[in-house]
Amino acid sequence: MSAGAVIVAGVLSLGLVEAQDEQEWVMPRTPEGYPDLQGNWSNATITPIQRPRGQSRVLTPEQVVEIEEGRQRHIDTTSAPSDPDREAPPVGGDGSTGPAGGVGGYNYFWIEAGDKVAVFNGEQRSSLITQPENGRIPPLTEGARERRRKSFENRSRFGQYDNPENRPLGERCIMSFGSNAGPPMLPNYFYNNNYTIVQTPDHVMIMTEMVHDVRIIEVGSHKPLVRNLRPWMGDSWGHWYGDTLVVETINLNPDQVNAYQWLFPGGSENLKVTERFTRADENTINYEFTIEDPDTYTSAWGGELPFRTMEGELLYEYACHEANYALSNVLSGARAEEREAEDLR
Repeated sequence: MSAGAVIVAGVLSLGLVEAQDEQEWVMPRTPEGYPDLQGNWSNATITPIQRPRGQSRVLTPEQVVEIEEGRQRHIDTTSAPSDPDREAPPVGGDGSTGPAGGVGGYNYFWIEAGDKVAVFNGEQRSSLITQPENGRIPPLTEGARERRRKSFENRSRFGQYDNPENRPLGERCIMSFGSNAGPPMLPNYFYNNNYTIVQTPDHVMIMTEMVHDVRIIEVGSHKPLVRNLRPWMGDSWGHWYGDTLVVETINLNPDQVNAYQWLFPGGSENLKVTERFTRADENTINYEFTIEDPDTYTSAWGGELPFRTMEGELLYEYACHEANYALSNVLSGARAEEREAEDLR
């Protein structure tokens, strides 16, 4: 090769490097100069909220392969067409719990619970909770244990289907199943873990596909609601800290807190949730949350998870129960059971 050819090759190589640099991702911004979080996003994942005991914070590549391949085998098996000649479930159900409700339900063809481990800042995580170090919700205070005991005691006075107030919020199509809408906004490990974010100069709107919950977050100065006004999803306001949107929420509705006993066991009226949204790259928003409630937990706790773009997919209306006839049927069934019990006396 001649010296001239070497020089030309060197120039060509340099040009390729410069072209690659020019293609590096640039943070999209709104006309006001803030990071643009708008679009359709999903936080579906197979990474659990709490870390399995004995696991480290970051999974090894071998563990990731084992987990994700196992998930795919499960999806392949449970997505198979149902036998059209199968027998009906037994009267009263088969005793199983979960979405099928003991009387049959969706097969996995209709489910979109996620099939990948959560990756946050390049780390393949074993849990969404990262604080405290063990990746688990911290112990409850004595006061929280007493509140939870009284709550269970009060609910046990009634039959499971006695009244609409005792039925789950999701069943009544009032709030998301699980804590999809939040705060904190967590996957439900079932389906519809999808969101649409829209920004204006002074507000951020987050629409949750599951039960079509909508959060409208004021950005900038905010006058908190008085303590006795406790709307669904609480009183939220945000501010920009550099390129991170920080959202603080207080005044969570007590019925919402009580409904999420797996997340807020014995939660108090002083519960505060802080969320952070940071655009990490073209396809990712890094979402962080912190729970503070010294009347309930022995320490603050929180976690991290990615929101991934839905790559042009749309969110559809969640027509919960198609007019929610189920609730009247549930209560009618309870009254029928009471009449039967009375006749047997």
